[in-house]
Amino acid sequence: MPSLDFSPALDRPELLAAPVRAGLLGLDPALAAQVRATPIDPTLADTASFCEAYGVGMDEGANCIVVAGTRGDVTTYAACLVIGTTRLDVNGTVRKFLGARRASFAPMDDAVALTGMEYGGITPIGLPSDWVILVDPRVAALTWAIVGAGIRGAKLSVPGAVLGALPGAEVIEGLAREVPAA
Repeated sequence: MPSLDFSPALDRPELLAAPVRAGLLGLDPALAAQVRATPIDPTLADTASFCEAYGVGMDEGANCIVVAGTRGDVTTYAACLVIGTTRLDVNGTVRKFLGARRASFAPMDDAVALTGMEYGGITPIGLPSDWVILVDPRVAALTWAIVGAGIRGAKLSVPGAVLGALPGAEVIEGLAREVPAA
């Protein structure tokens, strides 16, 4: 089993996409100092593969899902953070929060172009400043959440409280539902 070697993220700029690096530099230094980074095998960046290969629980990995909400000609984007054992309530909670008539997962090409991050590595740190970040309370309660680093070849370990305190973040009850065990 491969191992994880976390160190302060700002000491490892090669492990961060440019917007993530900029986002960390723009954070309160006390919050940024709590974010750690580790290199990973980029072929294992997807949550389920990563968790299995590195021995991390699915309930420790936070998925950052980009959602596009539309009302008329206006599209609003949001990043939603949920743990790996849950399913995002896109058409209920997210749609209503965004005031959208329709909400759906943003197309991969749009998510990559708008964030400047690699698909499978999109993270809530360094997103466009006009985006809201919706955080499931289970993520905010984690001692350490594993999220993307903006590239597929790295992961961040971030206290859930820091994720909930990011600029534009709101902790939202009912954001996700538990997925029944198979």
